[in-house]
Amino acid sequence: MSDTLKDRGKGEELRFEMSQELQFKAESRRNRLLGEWLAQKFGLTTDESEAYIKEVIASDFDEPGIEDVIRKVMKDIEDRSAAITEDEVRAEMDRLFPVALEQVKTGFKSDSV
Repeated sequence: MSDTLKDRGKGEELRFEMSQELQFKAESRRNRLLGEWLAQKFGLTTDESEAYIKEVIASDFDEPGIEDVIRKVMKDIEDRSAAITEDEVRAEMDRLFPVALEQVKTGFKSDSV
């Protein structure tokens, strides 16, 4: 009986780890898609877009949650005098997360949304 409980516990740990990994990948993918969306709004070239997307993805490693990404992109929006509100950014992030999650689950790597 104790082996069954140990196996069950290990299975739960594995499921939790897989869930956390999926969440991390989906958040990174969402940030990529957000960076693509903003790069298009800013009128960046292909090379500028790729560099900017990497900056947006990296900004999420500053602290848990999305506030570090919000701060980064809102500063960029302000620096470029772009007419995009924080509410629009948050709404876009909300819209993009399920798209990103589905893309991660299916292994879909297209950069178009």
